[in-house]
Amino acid sequence: MAHERDWRPDPASHVYVYVQVVHHIAEQIRTGRLPAGARLPAERDLAEQYGVAVNTIRRAIRDLREQGLVITVPIKGTFVRTEEPPSDSPEDGDGDAD
Repeated sequence: MAHERDWRPDPASHVYVYVQVVHHIAEQIRTGRLPAGARLPAERDLAEQYGVAVNTIRRAIRDLREQGLVITVPIKGTFVRTEEPPSDSPEDGDGDAD
């Protein structure tokens, strides 16, 4: 996100500031500027970078988690989620149709 340090949300916009931050970070992920496995800066650093309150960043991160774009590991930080094959839930396909 070093290349995007100049971007700031528009407080005069009709879109909530945290939603603008969500859209910006999601776009960074979609375009590969934040690759899978990349660690996001700490909440306070993001707040400073975007010129918003830490609670705004917390809400944005929560939304990104709910969208499945990032995962937060306690004490370690928040990371861009990696694509995982859907093998977590094995299906019982024993073929019995009775």
